[in-house]
This record gives sequence, structure tokens and C-alpha cells, in this order.
Amino acid sequence: MVEWQVATVKRVLVETPRVKSFGLDVPDFGRFRAGQHVDIRLTAPDGYQAQRSYSIASAPEGADELQITVELIEDGEVSPYFHDVVREGDQFELRGPIGGPFTWTVNQGGPLLLVGGGSGVVPLMSMLRRRAAREGEPVEAALLYSSRSLDEVIYRDELERMAGEDQRFDLSLTLTREQPPGWSGGARRVDMQMLDGVIDRLGEPGMSYVCGPTGFVESVASLLVDRGLAPETIRTERFGPTGT
Repeated sequence: MVEWQVATVKRVLVETPRVKSFGLDVPDFGRFRAGQHVDIRLTAPDGYQAQRSYSIASAPEGADELQITVELIEDGEVSPYFHDVVREGDQFELRGPIGGPFTWTVNQGGPLLLVGGGSGVVPLMSMLRRRAAREGEPVEAALLYSSRSLDEVIYRDELERMAGEDQRFDLSLTLTREQPPGWSGGARRVDMQMLDGVIDRLGEPGMSYVCGPTGFVESVASLLVDRGLAPETIRTERFGPTGT
């Protein structure tokens, strides 16, 4: 049984106007696999408790902190607390790691196809960070990331830096609601033509991971099957925002 333990906030990072990442010190946190998540539990002075699950964003190895990423949901019980109250040094309860099928390890190799919608990029980022931290030449990988606008692209600077420094990593962004002047990337929802382009550059993926809102995940997974990818090589994780 996974036990609850105390996590201490080491740093707070602003990712987008509505998304923050939290670097945590969790001394007794065990080894985990990229793609897993943790449960967070908050307890009010009157004893009321609220609990939510958040994907791990940090790499399983090579990181000195456990990182989660939280999107603000206005009427939520947990995310407003993280965005408006939590500061460095604060503590709360955490348990994990949790999750099995939606994970990737270096031994699985590649090519690795990642498709994320909105905050669904969080567990995919853990996979990319693990890939980058491995010794030797990294496996071929591609991330197709759908967001409403450029300002809402989580980890944008890090992803663009990865793409600029690593010829074996292909980054494709598509913005579904608002595009800046001169935008040359995608400007629509993920479709077969978009997936075809990514896979043509990547090569036939050994494993594919799709994460985001339920409708997004079901649509992309169906397209991948229609393209001929074996269903057993497609892993999916469905949720709405990162958490509430």
C-alpha cells in the first residue's frame, strides 16, 4: 500500500498565465516511471479534506526534486489553493507513485510518438525529460502538442530548446483558437494529415502515448489505429485539466 507522506515546496515556477509547476522535496519518495502520477491531499483547519491526482512532470532520474504541474480551475477545491496560497516552504500530504500502463522506460526504445492536448502534455514531458537524461544517443521522438494559444503552451521554452538542440526530437505545435501574426505551425485540431506529417518525419513509432481531454484522446487514438498502428502500441490517458 502506498503511504501518505509530507512534501515540502522547494520552488514555484510560472509556466503560463493559468499553469504553475511546483518543485517538491519528498525524502521518502521511491523510484517511479515516466507517466506515473501522485495523489495530493489537503486538510483544512476544520478537518475537511480535498484530494486530487497530478501527473509527475520531472524525469525519474537526474532530477533533484519531484515536480508536478497544476492548471488553475476557478471553481476547483485544490488548484486555486496551489495558485493563490502555496509558497516555497509550504507542506502538504502526497502519496505515490501511482499508475502502470501509461508509462515509458528507456528500455522500450523508440521511435517514440507523443501526442498531447492542453495539460495532457505533463506526463509526456516526464518521458521527454527522461529521454534527454539518458546516457548515449537518445531515441527518435516526436511531440505533437495541441493548445488553444501560444501563451497556453506549457513548458514552451524548454520544448523549443529541446527541439533546437536535438536533431532526433521533432516538435509540432498546433494552436486551435488563436495564432500570433506570422504563425507557421498548425492552426486546427489534430487530424490525420497532421499525424501523417509527424510520423513521416519520425518513422513508424514503436510506442505512442496520447494524453489530454477524453474527446481529444479518443479522436487521436482512433486516427492512429486508422493509420495502421497496432492498438497494443498505443497508450492513452484521459482527463480534463491537470487537476482541480
